Amino acid sequence: MRVNPASSGIESFLRQFELESEAGTAALGCEIARHLAAGDTVTLSGPLGSGKTVLARAVVRTFLAREEVPSPTFTLVQTYETQNFLISHVDLYRVKAESELRELGLDEALDRGVLIIEWPDRMGTQLPPDRLDLMFEAADGEHRLVKLVGRGSWAQRLKTMRLGGAS
Repeated sequence: MRVNPASSGIESFLRQFELESEAGTAALGCEIARHLAAGDTVTLSGPLGSGKTVLARAVVRTFLAREEVPSPTFTLVQTYETQNFLISHVDLYRVKAESELRELGLDEALDRGVLIIEWPDRMGTQLPPDRLDLMFEAADGEHRLVKLVGRGSWAQRLKTMRLGGAS
């Protein structure tokens, strides 16, 4: 993967708001899907059960409504061919070392389409600098606080996205 230097000078933009339900998480995924283009990376961080896979599933189903979208926890990568690009849904939960990433072919997947990465912290410094980062945090009950950070070209796209309750 492309190395993300700490002092890259890449523009970033933050939005945050509360998701009140799984349906709200899916709606956010659909809105993100509307802004995707080949070469994009979206990262999903948060504890188990916080909505990462729900959001990734909604992105894929925006393009492929009837597609079965299982969690890639055991396969590590699930791919979906859309009319516009390939979507690679990656779950790095079981990856223990950055050296294991080479075997996944993420550079090639990014060259061919979109990467959606759960547990991106496992990539260390290998994340592309131009990306959309989502961090899910528990609020109360089923509510989740989500923080979105657009980096590089995603900073401007995030500013224009329609997000309910966003600040």
